Amino acid sequence: MDNRYTITFTVKEPVLLRSALQGYGISKKALTAIKFHGGEITVNGQEQNVRYRLEANDTVVVKFPREELSEGLVPQQGDLDIIYEDNELLILNKAPYQSTIPSHVHLEGSTAAIVAGYFKAKNIPSTVHVVNRLDRDTSGLMCVAKHRHIHHIMSAQQQAHEIFREYEAIVHGHVTEDEASIIAPIGRVENSIIERMVREDGQHAHTDYRVLHRFVHEGEPMTHVRLRLHTGRTHQIRVHMKHIGHPLVGDDLYGGKRDAIPRQALHCVCLHLKHPLTKQSLEWHTTLPADMQSLLV
Repeated sequence: MDNRYTITFTVKEPVLLRSALQGYGISKKALTAIKFHGGEITVNGQEQNVRYRLEANDTVVVKFPREELSEGLVPQQGDLDIIYEDNELLILNKAPYQSTIPSHVHLEGSTAAIVAGYFKAKNIPSTVHVVNRLDRDTSGLMCVAKHRHIHHIMSAQQQAHEIFREYEAIVHGHVTEDEASIIAPIGRVENSIIERMVREDGQHAHTDYRVLHRFVHEGEPMTHVRLRLHTGRTHQIRVHMKHIGHPLVGDDLYGGKRDAIPRQALHCVCLHLKHPLTKQSLEWHTTLPADMQSLLV
């Protein structure tokens, strides 16, 4: 059975095959891989090179080479909360306390390893391409591309700010303003490979927030906020909320306390993107997990 990832399309007007392929986001690197590593491009059932001139109603079939699993990624069995799936995308609701990819501290049980096991069981010849990575203790919506080519298209969407993510968080204290933008550059803390901070020489970072509810939990003031990322810096929400004096509850790396919850109270509740092939706008929503809901009672 030929299970290579395949794209099929019909052209509407005369055009060079190379141009038609570019219209589907197929890069020169991908074309080289197709040519030399087991891929195939046919027009109306006949193999053709990129200089072939297409006529109206010609059907093009692109078969990409099979992908090898990334080095160090061992497929594992485990539970996946799948929100959406088609031939190109896998949308997950990631659980907290689960690394997105394996690390030297957490070698097993990563989302990527479990997705690799899922792909193996489904005979999907792809490694795992994570489009939006979540911190280990952050939960919520996460997008996985099911082929390198799709990941390439999604990365271009990210660079063009066409992928939108919204989060909900519970922070310490009562946030004064009902809504505001935090625009403050983020860089590494000196002598740390993990911790970030707001610093003048950091990368541009922009977060919008809106207060949903101010409340008191066991005598401590807290605020439930909705946040939208305009950039995707490491630990952006955590750093920005600390910067305005309201660290996330449970986020002990950035000044939060773990009395009420043993992880940062942060969940990706909304993911919006364009489908990489059809260009249709897609949006998914999810509710807060039980540990965060319990703080709001």
